[in-house]
Amino acid sequence: MSEIRKNYVRPLDLKRGQIDMAHGSGGRAMAQLIEELFARHLGNEWLAQGDDGALLPAPGAGRLVMATDSHVVSPLFFPGGDIGCLAVHGTVNDVAVMGATPLWLSASFILEEGLPLADLARIVESMARAARDTGVPVVTGDTKVVQRGKGDGVFITTTGVGVVAPGCELSGRQAQVGDAILVSGTLGDHGMAIMAVRESLGFVSPIVSDTAALHGLIAVMRASGAALHALRDPTRGGVATTLNEIARQSGVGMMLQEKSIPVKPAVSAACEFLGLDPLYVANEGKLVAFCPSEDAPRLLAAMQSHPLGRDAAIIGSVHADAHHFVQMTTSFGGRRIVDWLSGEQLPRIC
Repeated sequence: MSEIRKNYVRPLDLKRGQIDMAHGSGGRAMAQLIEELFARHLGNEWLAQGDDGALLPAPGAGRLVMATDSHVVSPLFFPGGDIGCLAVHGTVNDVAVMGATPLWLSASFILEEGLPLADLARIVESMARAARDTGVPVVTGDTKVVQRGKGDGVFITTTGVGVVAPGCELSGRQAQVGDAILVSGTLGDHGMAIMAVRESLGFVSPIVSDTAALHGLIAVMRASGAALHALRDPTRGGVATTLNEIARQSGVGMMLQEKSIPVKPAVSAACEFLGLDPLYVANEGKLVAFCPSEDAPRLLAAMQSHPLGRDAAIIGSVHADAHHFVQMTTSFGGRRIVDWLSGEQLPRIC
């Protein structure tokens, strides 16, 4: 037993205890929190180094990719996941859609005074489980505590590092005229799962978040031989905002087919009830892909062979447009502009 542990009066009360300001003081209480909770669940050889950073092995050939994301979801727990696994999945996906293999994560926690230790333990356990399942360990981190009323339970910022092999880089700048646009599955699941819990909405068919790590699906897509030009995970702002971002980056226009866009009946009904458009609702386990139209059937078949892509669909195409508009042919045969998200449709969904 370490000297630090010997000096503790009692271990953490993970059933009834709460976060207090001492847990962020840098003293014994903070050391105890890190040792008995974070290191216990997230521990690995790099985290065990115990320094202010992690000394990591060189990744070999290729270029480094780094992405960072802050997670402020409310409520902290929702059908299909929680802020812990979400923090892992979100950053792993941000690295993976760049064409990189995710290698390591860092995690920074902002804890609010009064947060039940039982809730924090549940979040850290979920985060550790997600890191193990994805094969991407948390190798360094930080913890701060803010006064009661100055936070929202817990905020988590994760940073991911990966390596991309030469010639495998993907970017939103690479969509090309003639490309097909594919999505890996049904849209809006995560955002509507959050909204249903937050607003205490009871639907006949429960809506479950789609939060998941996508690097396994992306590996299958690459192995198909299809020429991938761009990938993106459509989180905040949904598919509509993601496509507008890529249209601007690549200097192209896009045409979607409404009848081809997959949305679960329960999500569609919930969106209609709340006056929302599924195209603007957040996803946490879906991706948008661009490839040459001739490769689209092969890519679609590969995506549908993977559990996270079984509802994949081709939803549109890329064309020349100096205005970089994203448009959609509606189910009634008309056309409309699919513009950027205006304002905040669903706050605190990721």
